[in-house]
Amino acid sequence: MSELVSRLKLILQRINELSPPHRSPVRLIAISKTKPVEDIIELYSAGQRYFGENYVEELEKKSNNHLIRSQCPDICWHFVGHLQRKKVPRILTRVPNLDCIQTIDSTDLANRLNLVLQKQSRKLNILLQINTSNEKQKYGIESKQFLSLYEYIKTKCPLLVCQGLMTIGSLNNVQTENDQDFQVLIKCREELCAKYNYELNTIELSMGMSHDYERAIQMGSTIVRVGSSIFGARH
Repeated sequence: MSELVSRLKLILQRINELSPPHRSPVRLIAISKTKPVEDIIELYSAGQRYFGENYVEELEKKSNNHLIRSQCPDICWHFVGHLQRKKVPRILTRVPNLDCIQTIDSTDLANRLNLVLQKQSRKLNILLQINTSNEKQKYGIESKQFLSLYEYIKTKCPLLVCQGLMTIGSLNNVQTENDQDFQVLIKCREELCAKYNYELNTIELSMGMSHDYERAIQMGSTIVRVGSSIFGARH
C-alpha cells in the first residue's frame, strides 16, 4: 500500500471512529488542489469517490483529463472555492460529474446558476457558505442573512437543491482550538430546521479541514474537506 493510500485509510478510519452510531458515516471530500491526476486516480482505485477543487480552471482541466474520464467513471466533484458569476457557464458546461457547489453566498450567484441549469434541464446540489467568523476578507453570507438567501433559493431557484450549510473556520479557530465558528454554523442549522420544520439530520454541515476535522465531526459535521493530510503539503 502506498503512503498516499495509507494516509487516506487512516483518515477514513478516524472518520468512522468519530461518526455517530446509527447514522451514515461522515462524508470525506478529498481536496486535490494542485495535486496531479495520478494521485486522484490512485485514491479512486482505493475507493475514494468524492474530490474537491478550489479553482474552476483546475477543476475543468482535471475533470476532463482522459485518464480521469476513462478510469474514474463515477467520480464526484465538489467545488469548494469562490465562484465568480462570469464562470458559472464554464463550470456547468465544462465539468463532467459535478456533484455539488459548496460555496453559494448570494442571490446573484444563485440566479445565474439557476438560469444556466434551465438551459440544461437539470438540477444541481449546493450548500450555502456562511461567513461564521465575520472576517471581511472571507467569502460567505453573514449568519444573520442566510435564512433570507435560503428562502430566496427555495422559492426562486427550483433547480438548485440546497443540501445544507458550509463554513471555513477562521485562523483563530485553528490556533486556539476555539470552535466558535462551528458553533455558529450549528446554530444556523437549528434556525433553519426550526423555521421549516426539518429534522436536523436532513441538513448537511460541511465544516472541518485537515487541521480540525476531528473536532468538527465531534460537533456534528456531516462533510469534512481534507487535503494536505491525505495528499501531503501543497507546492
